[in-house]
Amino acid sequence: MMRTSELMGWGRYPRRPGPLGAPRTVAEACDLAKLQGVVARGNGRAYGDSAMGAAATIDMRRLNRMIAFDPETGQLEAEAGLILGDVIDAFLPRGWFPYVTPGTKFVSLGGAIAADVHGKNHHSDGSFGSFVDWIDVIGADGQITRASRDENPDLFAWTIGGMGLTGVILRAAVRLRPVQSAWIKQQTIVTPNLSSAMAAFEAAQDATYSVAWIDCLATGADLGRSLVMLGEHATDSDLPHQHRLHPFKTPDKSKKSVPFDAPSAALNSLTVKAFNALYWRKGKRAAGETFVDWDSYFYPLDGILGWNKIYGRRGFMQYQCVLPLSTSEAGLTEILTETARTGQGSFLAVLKRFGAQESRFSFPMEGYTLALDFPANARTLTLLDKLDAITVAHGGRVYLAKDARMAATTLHSADPRATTFTKMRHDTGLHDQFTSAQSERLLL
Repeated sequence: MMRTSELMGWGRYPRRPGPLGAPRTVAEACDLAKLQGVVARGNGRAYGDSAMGAAATIDMRRLNRMIAFDPETGQLEAEAGLILGDVIDAFLPRGWFPYVTPGTKFVSLGGAIAADVHGKNHHSDGSFGSFVDWIDVIGADGQITRASRDENPDLFAWTIGGMGLTGVILRAAVRLRPVQSAWIKQQTIVTPNLSSAMAAFEAAQDATYSVAWIDCLATGADLGRSLVMLGEHATDSDLPHQHRLHPFKTPDKSKKSVPFDAPSAALNSLTVKAFNALYWRKGKRAAGETFVDWDSYFYPLDGILGWNKIYGRRGFMQYQCVLPLSTSEAGLTEILTETARTGQGSFLAVLKRFGAQESRFSFPMEGYTLALDFPANARTLTLLDKLDAITVAHGGRVYLAKDARMAATTLHSADPRATTFTKMRHDTGLHDQFTSAQSERLLL
């Protein structure tokens, strides 16, 4: 049942060989959960080392059945290995879509719960956990416990956003959103700097979706210039005439792929700066309202299979932080200034507005979150230590689903909940049982 495999996250850094088990049945999953030092793994879309077990890893992708669906409530019961894209393929033609989705549809249901993923609508709808009704969790004894807001509520609350460290998520019930089409009514707003971008977000609090591409190499008066993209699910009456007859049919797309690792030197300050300037000009020309298909709006990078290879074999690191509303502009200004100063620009730079969220250990807080990609090298590690310091100084925290290198002292100083989470794991006997490379590094 176990084989040795080289494991890595989507960032392809770090890499770690270790035993990997891929259960085909619930009984096999329960047996593997009793091994000491294990963690469950979904589709490997966490960027760092959170889905690499300290002693062994449980690959849940074979446990991916849809079990039941209630068309009155939109509740789907499914196994944790189910991929979000398969949910969309099955239910969007019937008028249903996930309430919350991250920037890739290739995440597993269990992974979405463990990371409590967020989307472009956190300010209006909250995180993925807001639409989870119950979870079946395999404990250290191999027994399955159902947890919800009313039944075993502590296990439920710690598991959502708990990074797989409370047990193995086996099944869950999640709610889907009714929609009238597969199209998004998009409005693109061109903003010349960070302050105006944030003003656009604040003015668009009634929009269901909002996200911005931000030019992280712009400086001076252009610092933080952005393309803010608002979105709404298009209704029957919104759709242009050519789409009304078949509102859930969208154009077929040819799949592109990156067939090999790009040379490490291909992404540098000059190429990233050129890309950003081109993307900025293209965005300005597209400003205003238009209709885009769901795949293009929510998952633009999923259309390029293996896009993580563009950073070369060494891989890359994504840095995502959130800053409280009161310090967001000052903190983001410092982060963007430092990033531009070093020339370690990211062509994948995303800014979003978070709404209020109270949770045991999930990432979001009310404020602004910025995500940046950098090649994995010594210069990046130095830069990210500086970005950590800026984030902590402004009362922010770092997203564990994207983290591959943060120091334990940074996490525990940035987020006092980490100490409470660690104590809970010790008190319940979970500390030595469910352990990832990340939890060892961060002393969780």
